[in-house]
Order: sequence, then C-alpha cells, then structure tokens
Amino acid sequence: MAGQIPDLEVTVRSGTGKGAARQARREGLVPGVVYGGGEEPIAINIPFNVLLKKLKAGRFLSTLFNLKVEGQDDVRVICRNVQRDVVKDLPTHLDLMRLRRTSKVKLFIHVEFINEEEAPGIKRGGTLTVVRPEVELEVTAGDIPETLTADLTGLDIGDTITISSINLPAGAKPTIDRDFVIANLQAPSSLRSADDEDEGEAEASEEAAEE
Repeated sequence: MAGQIPDLEVTVRSGTGKGAARQARREGLVPGVVYGGGEEPIAINIPFNVLLKKLKAGRFLSTLFNLKVEGQDDVRVICRNVQRDVVKDLPTHLDLMRLRRTSKVKLFIHVEFINEEEAPGIKRGGTLTVVRPEVELEVTAGDIPETLTADLTGLDIGDTITISSINLPAGAKPTIDRDFVIANLQAPSSLRSADDEDEGEAEASEEAAEE
C-alpha cells in the first residue's frame, strides 16, 4: 500500500434478502454488507466492474480501504470475504468489516528506499535489487504507516537490507517470523562478467596444469 489509503465507493442497498441481491446483480452491481466497529450492519452495493478490477489488481483481502457512502462519514474497512460463482468464478457478494483504531489487521506496506546518493556501492556502479517492494505486517489500524523506509546510507556492493534494519511502527510485526531480505546491492553487470571470465580462465589454467 503506497501513499494514501485507497477509496472504495459504495451505495446503500435499499432492500435485503435474496430478492434484493438478485436485483442488484441484474443491475450490474455486487451486493455486500458492512459490519463491525460497534455499529449496525448496513447493506451495500458496489459496481461489478469496479470490484472486479480491484480483485484483479491483487491483495484485495489484505488492503485497507477508506469506505465512502453518500450521506455517511468515511470509515476504514477491510474485506473479510468475497463470495464467487462456483462456475464462472466471478464475485457475487462481499463482506466488509469496519475497523476500530485498536483493531489488528494484516496489510502489505510499500517499502521506500532513501539516501541512494549516500551508498558507496551505488556510487561504484552497483545496482539496487529489490526483493520485496512490499512487506506484510500485522499492525494496529490506528497506526498504519503509509510506507516503510529503508536507508541505503553506507551500503556497499554485496550488502543486504533485511527487515530487522527497518524501523517498524510501535506494535507492528512482520507476518514472516525470520529476518528476511528486502533488497541487496549487486555488482554492476560488467564487473560480474569480468569476474566470471577470470574464474573461467583460472579453471582452464588448472585443467592445463593437471594435464
């Protein structure tokens, strides 16, 4: 999730039950419900094409949304379930849960890399190879960061950036229970090619010596 929390615009569904849901689908809408947060559930509709596009973009179930309903205050929600047609595999219903500021959620947070000009390895022509542009964290809804910051200051060729080198918000923790790699600084391709050639020549010399 980079930048601001994305909006999810829906409309209130006037009726409930199977009849109202079928009518919504005939009108190109997907019915759903918003619940939780200490408030009464509300029945909603979302345009089918809008929902399908967001589903195809990926990680819909682990993205925090700013729910916009006309005439109501915006509220943060996360999708807890998307029901699909068993034959066509297309969305037929969704459940959205309101979040309290103290709610714990799992979200993918974008990683921002700073101070490239302070990295000796990059000055020498090295390449920053990003292994994980996003990191899944378990965070408190009231303390969700827009980005995680990876500082490249002082990094040389061969160095790696792991999750332990990134400052996380208070109470946040990665969903992967190990010190995994975020990015690394690799030697420039020309240098790697030269190294490969040197290794090849060394092996050839050894083989000749053995003969």
